[in-house]
Amino acid sequence: MSISFDRALGIHEKALSFRTQRAEVLANNIANADTPNFKARDLQFASVLAEQSAKGQRGAVSLNRTDNQHIAAEGLSAGDAGLAYRMPMSPSIDQNTVDLQIEQSNYAENSVQFQASFTLLNSKFKGLTSALRGD
Repeated sequence: MSISFDRALGIHEKALSFRTQRAEVLANNIANADTPNFKARDLQFASVLAEQSAKGQRGAVSLNRTDNQHIAAEGLSAGDAGLAYRMPMSPSIDQNTVDLQIEQSNYAENSVQFQASFTLLNSKFKGLTSALRGD
């Protein structure tokens, strides 16, 4: 009898991956707070979750290769469905849409949510381990 990690871990694995990607996007926004014409972006959890669900129902996307040396496009997504530009709260002279306080607040919130997802995933692994040991 095999263990299906997708069923055992649930959405927590994908949530952890999403939180990691969102941390990268928010860190990029913070790093470019003084870059003229930089447009702040953010990931929307609902959009990413819907995209992952649709990808799971459709199955893997594959492309035909005309040559053996072409790179296989496994795991290709239809685009960044959850990655959107952020609307600025107030206009800036240099057209930069990054509001540093909002970005730092979102980064801190994402960090707390990452820790919560990690804790839930860790408890799932502990439960699987104790089930395998027969405790």
